[in-house]
Amino acid sequence: MMRALWSAATGMLAKQLNMDVIANNLANLNTVGFKKSRVDFQDIMYQNLRTPGTTVAQGAMVPTGIQVGLGTRPAAIQRVFQQGDFIQTENPLDLVIEGDGFFQVLMPDGSTAYTRDGAFKIDSEGRLVTSDGFPVEPEITIPPEATNITIGTDGTVSVMLSGQDQPEELGKIELARFINPAGLSSIGRNLFRNTAASGDPMVGTPGLEGFGTIAQGFLEMSNVKVVEEMVNMIIAQRAYEVNSKAIQTSDDMLAIANNLKR
Repeated sequence: MMRALWSAATGMLAKQLNMDVIANNLANLNTVGFKKSRVDFQDIMYQNLRTPGTTVAQGAMVPTGIQVGLGTRPAAIQRVFQQGDFIQTENPLDLVIEGDGFFQVLMPDGSTAYTRDGAFKIDSEGRLVTSDGFPVEPEITIPPEATNITIGTDGTVSVMLSGQDQPEELGKIELARFINPAGLSSIGRNLFRNTAASGDPMVGTPGLEGFGTIAQGFLEMSNVKVVEEMVNMIIAQRAYEVNSKAIQTSDDMLAIANNLKR
């Protein structure tokens, strides 16, 4: 059986996966805080028909050798944490991180998840929560009589209460950062979990020690670029067609061999 059939088949499977990733990027074009992904490929093992450097005679050595590749395979799906564009909403609960860092979210099982989505809300208990009702960590509770909510660039949350002339500080939003954010595990709902690859979270105050600052009344949109994804889609489609053509050509060659007659 011709190696080309199997090699071209791996190419078609690889482009299908690439198309899946591109489609997911485009589907999340308007998802707040979404980070696009890309697929990294690598060639599979090679079959050595003649090893380079083999001695064939006294003082003579094979300079190149004969190696036949067996196709391609996906090596990784890389999450690209390039910052997305900001849009102004004038909603006091909408926050963006200008620079490095993630908001911390307390999950129902007691673990902590991380997000760049700063579209926060207030639940029935006055807590600052995500759209799914998961509270921000450390917990921030807004009193029901609060008339104005101010969140500083360092994450300090202050409100004006009736009968007071000075704002009252309620707490401070802290950020987390990772030595390898690409190693975070996506769990959906714009949330990530840390893994052994990402390293343990480093928690700190916005604006200090390499952490980004917080801006109120803005949201960070997806960092997906439509033109870039469309170009990648065209490349993936053409590569898929070329690999299918290689399979067809290999089949034609086998048919010719099958039809040989004396």
